[in-house]
Order: sequence, then C-alpha cells, then structure tokens
Amino acid sequence: MSETKGYCVILTTCASGADAERMARLLLETRLVACVQVTGITSFYRWDGAVNKDDEQLMLIKAPSLSFDAIEKVIVENHSYKVPEIICIPIGSGSDAYLKWIDGVTVK
Repeated sequence: MSETKGYCVILTTCASGADAERMARLLLETRLVACVQVTGITSFYRWDGAVNKDDEQLMLIKAPSLSFDAIEKVIVENHSYKVPEIICIPIGSGSDAYLKWIDGVTVK
C-alpha cells in the first residue's frame, strides 16, 4: 500500500440512472477519470427553505487529484442540477497496482 496525495475520489449525485450513465461516459471518454461507480441512494436535503427527499444516483469517481478542476468543469457544464454536489476526497493510501492503473488510463 502506498501513501499518496496524488489521487482522489469525487462524489456527485444525479437525478436518474440515465443522467449518471451519460455523465460517467463523458468523464471516461475525456480520460480525466479512471473509474466511475454508480449506486442508488435516497437523499434528504434542504433546498429553497424546504426539506426534500429524492432518490438519486451517487457517483464515486476515481481520478488523479490534478484533474479535479477539469472534472468539476465537465460536471458543472453537463449537470441537470443548478448546484450539483461536487466533493473531492483525497486518497491517503492505496494499492500500488490500483494507483498505477489510474495513471495508465487517464491523462493529466
């Protein structure tokens, strides 16, 4: 296992599976990301003064940290939400083989 600050997991949510798949494919086609996992969740949140509950698709995006700004731009420009969740979590440690794979399939 390697300690590193060069990689991250970016979280965002989409309203539907189709939206999440479109976003995942766009991010992968740009080679900014190595992997996107999508899973269904239920979100509770406050918006416009009201508490809301919605089924959403959570995207777990694995990428080099240096690509965050470009990834954020792609998400903002192609997202259906007015204010999409975009949270970057640094990967503190990871398998050498996995991190090398991220390097091999992305462009920085």
